[in-house]
Amino acid sequence: MEKRRCDFGFDKANASNKFLIYHDTRWCKPEHNDNELFAMLVLEGMQAGVSWALILNKEENFRRAFDGFEPSIVAAYNEAKIEELMKDKGIIRNKNKIRAAVTNAKAFISVQEEFGSFDKYIWGFTEGKVIDHRLADAKDMPAENELSRQISKDMKKRGFKFTGPVIIYSYLQGIGVINDHCEYCDYR
Repeated sequence: MEKRRCDFGFDKANASNKFLIYHDTRWCKPEHNDNELFAMLVLEGMQAGVSWALILNKEENFRRAFDGFEPSIVAAYNEAKIEELMKDKGIIRNKNKIRAAVTNAKAFISVQEEFGSFDKYIWGFTEGKVIDHRLADAKDMPAENELSRQISKDMKKRGFKFTGPVIIYSYLQGIGVINDHCEYCDYR
C-alpha cells in the first residue's frame, strides 16, 4: 500500500524527488544543529517570491556557493564575494537576498554568543516543545501565526533581514518547531 502524504494541491506524480524527500524526511522534523538552522534560515529567505520546489532543486548549489552555510564564513563575505554570488547561475541571484544572508550570519553569530547556541534561542520560544497543529487538511494550514509574528519581531529587532512572519512560519515548519503534517500523513 502506498504511503499517504499531505495534500498540498499539487500533482504528486510529477512532484520532484527532492520535494518528496524533503516532505518525507526533513519537513516538520526537529532540527537542533546550528549550521543547519542557519542553512534553513538562508534558504527560507531565498524562497520569498519563488516556489519552495525551486529552492530545493537549487539547494546543493546554495550549499556550495555559501560555503556549506558556515555562519562565520558567510558573515565575512565582502562586496567581491557578493558580486561573485551574483554571477552564480545555480542560485537565486537577488542582491538583497544575498546581502540578507550576510547580515543574518552576523546576527546569527550574535545570538549564538548571547544564548550559547541559536538552537537554544529559537527553541526557547516554545520551551523546546514541538507545536503540533494536527491538521485535518493542508488547506487548514495558516501562512503565519502569533508565534511566527513574535519570533519575526524579535529577530528583526536583532538585525535579521527577510524574516517576516510568513517566512518565519515556514522556517519553523522547516526546522520542526511547528509540525503541520496532516493527521492522515504517514510521514508525521
